[in-house]
Amino acid sequence: MKGDARPSWVLRKASLAFLCVPLLAGVGCGGGVSKGATVNVYVGASLCPEAKRELARHGGEAGDLKASVVCLGETEAGRRLDLAAIGADARRATEDSASVAYLEAPGSGNRFARSIVEEAGIAYLTANSGAAAMSRLLNAIGDADSSSLRDAVHDVLNQT
Repeated sequence: MKGDARPSWVLRKASLAFLCVPLLAGVGCGGGVSKGATVNVYVGASLCPEAKRELARHGGEAGDLKASVVCLGETEAGRRLDLAAIGADARRATEDSASVAYLEAPGSGNRFARSIVEEAGIAYLTANSGAAAMSRLLNAIGDADSSSLRDAVHDVLNQT
């Protein structure tokens, strides 16, 4: 390379990062969320099929926002918990600035994921039905009235 010339892929990545940061910051970091923005809901493997169907029934929307389900993998091998997988799933949700909730079936692994997720201010919901949990969450997103969507959803879900 001569002088300050940078490969074009470096410039494209830098430009993309510059454009994406303001969009992503709105969901998790306290800024308002733009109408039509997409939020992510992390859902445990056993609840995921029902949660996806319920989201589809709502047209993939919650209020003025679009919602996306991120299905998590199995965290049990036989009758043993895979604590590394549980922790990795929880950290994945916390590192996603568009995540607003984490839905999981009741079980002994919940205490491991819950502490990680709630520390990041993400709503943690335990339910036997993926459809019921998703419906409740979509209502919470639609009812959220705050400059921080994560905080508002967390507060709405913890009131009931």
